[in-house]
Amino acid sequence: MDIHTINGKQLIGYEESAEGNEYFHSVDPSSGTESPSRFYKATSDEVNRAAELAERAFSIYRKISGQDRSAFLLRIADELTQDAAELVRICGSETALPQGRLEGEVVRTVNQLKLFASVIKEGSWVDARIDTAIPDRAPLPKPDLRSMLIPLGPVAVFGASNFPFAFSVAGGDTVSALASGCSVVFKAHPAHPMTSELVGKAILRAAKASNLPEGVFSMVHGDGPTTGAALVVHPSIKAVGFTGSFKGGRSIMDAASKRPHPIPVFAEMGSSNPVFVLPRALKLHHEKIAAAYVQSLTLGAGQFCTNPGLLVYEEDSSQETNVFRSALKDSISQASTHPLLTEAIGSAFSKGIEERSAHQGLAVLASSTAAEKHPVPTLFSADYTAFLENPTLEEELFGPSGIVVNTPSKNELLQFARNLSGHLTATVHATDEDLEEYKELFDILEQKVGRVLINGFPTGVEVSHAMVHGGPYPATSDSRSTSVGTAAIYRFTRPVCYQSFPGSLLPDELKDENPLGIWRLLNGVRTN
Repeated sequence: MDIHTINGKQLIGYEESAEGNEYFHSVDPSSGTESPSRFYKATSDEVNRAAELAERAFSIYRKISGQDRSAFLLRIADELTQDAAELVRICGSETALPQGRLEGEVVRTVNQLKLFASVIKEGSWVDARIDTAIPDRAPLPKPDLRSMLIPLGPVAVFGASNFPFAFSVAGGDTVSALASGCSVVFKAHPAHPMTSELVGKAILRAAKASNLPEGVFSMVHGDGPTTGAALVVHPSIKAVGFTGSFKGGRSIMDAASKRPHPIPVFAEMGSSNPVFVLPRALKLHHEKIAAAYVQSLTLGAGQFCTNPGLLVYEEDSSQETNVFRSALKDSISQASTHPLLTEAIGSAFSKGIEERSAHQGLAVLASSTAAEKHPVPTLFSADYTAFLENPTLEEELFGPSGIVVNTPSKNELLQFARNLSGHLTATVHATDEDLEEYKELFDILEQKVGRVLINGFPTGVEVSHAMVHGGPYPATSDSRSTSVGTAAIYRFTRPVCYQSFPGSLLPDELKDENPLGIWRLLNGVRTN
């Protein structure tokens, strides 16, 4: 395998393969220029080999110690760090994302690998529980019961278009699956196939250096309806991780549920991430909030799943409210951006703007006069009643556009919140007095989203132990999970109980002597 040359082939275990005749090129969004490299779409035989190899590798990889899996993740981090400059250069040529943004994303991806490495090296994440036997208990003896989390099996992971490192080949889904002990078959996103190949080869170099079984990681190219669907229904695949559109996520959910043996799908499908500006905060900080909102809305050309596409406030005739709306207009009119990631995303955004412009319940508040090319950042305004009549207005429009929603009073603002569907985030700008008066709003929002923010904006997603990047449907397919942070590892595990096992057959995590020194629940008491 040529580790630095881009060949456009599938990475199936430690071999490259290009058996098909169909291919595509990556495209520079800023110029429309195609790369010279051809990327061959995987054939059904290639998908089968990748999935079956992953199943064979899993039988070995699942038994590897947390320390060895930790070392593997750290080797991936080292490979990415060594190749960072070349990765950023190549990625910029096929995404048009700014160099600084990409450099920061590589660092984020490396740090994410290191964070998961530390978690599995320490080992307590397996949630080991031990209830010792009471043989003389009446009326029936109590058996010895021990349980822990084990990996599910090979995971199919779909790369996202908008984060070519952090939500792609070595991103959160791949890393949390590998950390848990699962093998991975990755479907590369066609928006950045050159970057995907280079990162995929970095993972395989780390796997070889770690003496891991062939098939612990593979990567295939192709489209969702063919290549992706073949992965989802393959009997060797035991779970799916997806970040992308609602349409794509929903189709994967449906396909997985129709299998003879259905499998879990963890799909993050985006949201409009409402921002509520409460009355006292608006009066005190109207210009600051308006400017910061537009900055968040247009960050990365609005191509973040946490993009705040709804801004909700209470309308009155005060000077501060008028200044707030004027500040929003001024900020959006001066907003500049960069090309959207793909022609398809650009077309969908343009169509969405046209449909919103023609909608009777919406009015164009302002659009950018500074944007030289598409996309043009645009703000619409609406009365809250428009959402009562047409709930689809709440749906995400991927790109730099938002809807400013006015409500006449607290009661209507709370009702708007109650009517929300599931979202990834909700933000509240408030003073201490607002927080006290609007406590009910937080009771509502925690039922609607995975993350609630106060006096901030949602477009920064910290990779940490406590982060939740998820939410109720349709934001995700499973509101109990997160795709960012160390809790993401639990998606690809299941609990197993070992009853009356001799110590010699128990995993180290459950042995009496606790050779790993991990924290465990022993007869209801947390101890190490």
